[in-house]
Amino acid sequence: MNAFAALSDSTRRDIVMLLATSGELTATEISNNFDMSAPAVSQHLKVLREANVVQMKKQAQKRLYSINQSGINEISGWILEVKKLWSKQSDTLDRYLLDLHKADRRKTRRSKNT
Repeated sequence: MNAFAALSDSTRRDIVMLLATSGELTATEISNNFDMSAPAVSQHLKVLREANVVQMKKQAQKRLYSINQSGINEISGWILEVKKLWSKQSDTLDRYLLDLHKADRRKTRRSKNT
């Protein structure tokens, strides 16, 4: 599953925000923030792990979850590319509208002079 599909679910987005603000948390600590069963939260964590959005490390009997920076960087890179393309399209539209406006003003001036 890709990161965007994983983040399409509001609970998973909330888990990511929780980890982003809290750092490493156990599955139990994460579960305590949601009104759902621990197995349901575990399924969300599994989806986020498979999408490389979060990572898990074992520490004795605990499983600590945190943000996977490389997965977040991949998402961020894609968003920046889209933003560049959108900006380029917006600049093209701005130039077109400005040229259209200038042409309209020239027509108006010509019609006033005749």
